[in-house]
Amino acid sequence: MDLNTLYHRTVESWADHVNAVKPDQWQDPTPCTEWTVHDLVNHVTGEDRWTAPLMHGRTIEEVGDRLDGDLLGDDPIDSALRAAQEAVLAVAETLPGGGTVHLSYGEERMDEYVRQLAADHLVHGWDLAVATGADRRLDPALVHEVGAWFAEREELYRQAGVIAPRAGARDDPQAQLLSAFGRDPAWGPTHAALAQFSAAFGRGDVPAIMALMTDDCVFEATGPAPDGIRHEGEEAVRGVWEDLFATTAEATFTEEESFVHGDRGVLRWRFDWTEADGAPGHVRGVDVLRLRDGRVCEKLSYVKG
Repeated sequence: MDLNTLYHRTVESWADHVNAVKPDQWQDPTPCTEWTVHDLVNHVTGEDRWTAPLMHGRTIEEVGDRLDGDLLGDDPIDSALRAAQEAVLAVAETLPGGGTVHLSYGEERMDEYVRQLAADHLVHGWDLAVATGADRRLDPALVHEVGAWFAEREELYRQAGVIAPRAGARDDPQAQLLSAFGRDPAWGPTHAALAQFSAAFGRGDVPAIMALMTDDCVFEATGPAPDGIRHEGEEAVRGVWEDLFATTAEATFTEEESFVHGDRGVLRWRFDWTEADGAPGHVRGVDVLRLRDGRVCEKLSYVKG
């Protein structure tokens, strides 16, 4: 496939998914575990805003920090689509002439840079689609083109820490490509619910935590040893969280790792707080979770030591 055609089609696919984001979805989680839908769209919009100056020979130093921060503003869809259109025009204008671009790691061939951009738009388009409930199927021709290019670069990307480990063996081209890019091709509502649950604990947001738990939820605490205390029902579990965040100074939960299989999830976390004398304290632990209809119905907690 002609490179400009490949790039144009991946950007069009990305733009279609951006255009379908609903007003209440911008803070929803995505397969990119650190990013909400807003963060994801802002990231790709940043890439699109960088494309024109780089393709026209500008350096990173010349562009400076004017493309840092929030690029979406009050109308994120319009901002993202305008950036995508600007990038497509810049590539169509400059790619036929060839040459190099100045990237963070040094000079790169222009065609290689455009293939990187095409891959990012294709894979992040899938990220956005599954995060917003859109059609997760990718164009097989685009999957083939990007997959063939990435096969020789996967280990380099992984060694550089740019992508996560492979998510197991896959038997179809789309799943193989997503796995190569460190995605779980089965990512869906259960993954999203677990990410929202983790984020709510990170904020200490008890109403949000309880909105993500069933009325008949069960929480098994880490102590006292050896079996902890079992709390059953929405009222009892809410009371535990309210007491925890009200009586523990500067309490914060940080997710270290999570994974989902079927209706089960495992969340590895770190809990930090400040002691009465001002000294920092922390403990690391794991939650073994069960979910029902996108909400946590069972939370069994365990800690180190």
